[in-house]
Formats: sequence, structure tokens, C-alpha cells
Amino acid sequence: MRSLLPVLTVLGILVAIWYLAVAPMNLRGVLDQAERAGATVIPEGSVARRDVHIWSLILDNRGHVAAVYDMKRPRLPTPVQVGGELWKTTGEMAMKGRAWSKRSLIYHGWITLQSTLLGFLLGTTVGIIGAVAITYSRVADMSLMPWAIISQTIPIVALAPMIIVVSNQVGIEGRTLPKAIISAYLCFFPVLVSMVKGLRSPRLSQLNLLRTYSATSAQSFLKLRLPASVPYLFTALKVGIAAALVGTIVGELPTGAISGLGARILIGDQFGNSLAIWSALFSAAILAGVLVTALDLAQRGVLKYMGMRV
Repeated sequence: MRSLLPVLTVLGILVAIWYLAVAPMNLRGVLDQAERAGATVIPEGSVARRDVHIWSLILDNRGHVAAVYDMKRPRLPTPVQVGGELWKTTGEMAMKGRAWSKRSLIYHGWITLQSTLLGFLLGTTVGIIGAVAITYSRVADMSLMPWAIISQTIPIVALAPMIIVVSNQVGIEGRTLPKAIISAYLCFFPVLVSMVKGLRSPRLSQLNLLRTYSATSAQSFLKLRLPASVPYLFTALKVGIAAALVGTIVGELPTGAISGLGARILIGDQFGNSLAIWSALFSAAILAGVLVTALDLAQRGVLKYMGMRV
């Protein structure tokens, strides 16, 4: 309970700030609606029949929240509205047997998850292979690492359309693989850097001890360097899976996709549906949390099996 208290406290503060921001963000829209309905918005104190007091748009006569917190198309929805939209497009649809409907966030989350996992696997593989090459080859260290660092200075928003265009020109059909490449681009760098650190973490005395036993480079790698790099690897994987998800969502925006969480965000923006945007964003955050938690559980199991302190 003590460990949850700080988390719940921060969460409560964020929700309070969110609610405080809703009124000023939505007030202009509510005023416009009231004026279109024929009312004249005036300061407090007027007794005109059709006049609308500004405060009545925020609190009614009984002190209950009113219009700005209950708009159908709010500029900034409340947490309750976002939660309701999430339930409507996930749990409620699943209960009706429509979990894989194109209106369901479960379906769109699955589309995004496929490219995320493929990109994560691709980026992790490239990162590990590059780390091994850098560790054992000075030429690779002097050539690969600078380019890997430089690659991360290119904004993914600018790079994503280029990857899509090149993929189409070389005959790669479908949208899954191009999105996976964008996902891998963001994923490989943390894996590369952490694995290099992990593979180089054994002390010189440990390496010299293996040499006294006439251990080969492969034996040194399998018996010492690789086990020492496992904690570093899992730390990088938890960062990489979140980055891979971001890369997939960004990759869905320029492809004209109609499926996936990125597509839901784009469609919500085009039609001015902020609830669709926020529910898709929260779905992505929940998905990232599930993936990171799964990797954390895997890390605990692997380290415990290896006899390391968890």
C-alpha cells in the first residue's frame, strides 16, 4: 500500500489539473452553442428571460457541473468521458460479441500490436548483432556507433513518409512491414547501446581468468559476456518496446491507414472527434503498459533462473 500511495497521489493531482483545464478549454465552445441557440451570454445579475449567465455554463443552481463538462464534442474531454468512450469501444463491444468490429479499439489495437511486435523483433535483432560486432571489432566500433547515433537525430515524422515511399517503390506490398521498419528504427538504438554496455561490463580480471583456462572467444561470450549483459538487455527491451509502439503509430499516419490506433487518432482529428483521439491515445498507453509489464515479468523470471538477485 505504501508503494501505491505516491503513484495514486500523483494520479490524483494530474486528474485534478485535468478537470481544472476542462472549463477554460471548453467554455468558448459552450458560449458559441448558447449564442446559436438564441441566448445572450451576460454577466451574473441579469434577470432577462433568455439570458445565460457564464457561471451557469460551469455550475448549475444546485452546484452540479454543467455544460462545459458535458459537451458531446468537447475540445478537451473529461476523464469520465474518456473512460466512457474507452469502455464503449472495448468492453461493451466485447460483451456484444463485436470485439473485432472496425469500430472496436480492440481490433485497432491488434492491428497496431502486430506491426509493433514485428518491428520490435527486427530492431532487437539488429541491435544485438550490431552490439556484438562493436564489442569484438574496433572497425565496427569506429564506424557503426557514430552512424547509429547520427541516425537518431533524424525526426521520425520526417523519415516515416520516406520509408513508406521507398517501400512501395521496391515492391513491398501491404502496410505491416513498412510500419515495422519504422518501429524497428526507433527500437534498435536503445538495444544497441545497452547491449554494448552490457557486453563490455565484465571486468578485465574476469576476462583474464577465462584466458588462463584457454577459453575461446565464443566460450567467453557465452559464459561471461552474454550472461553479464542480460540485465542491460531487459532494461533496453522495456524502452525499446515502448519506442516500437510509438514508431508504429507514427508510421500509420502517412500511410493512409484506416486500421490501427494511429489511424483512429488521424480520423478523430479529421472529423474533430476529440473523444476518439483521447480514447486511442489511452489505448496506446495501456497497450504500452501491458507490454512493458510482460517484459518486466520475463526479466524477473530469467534473472531468477540465472541466480541473480531480482
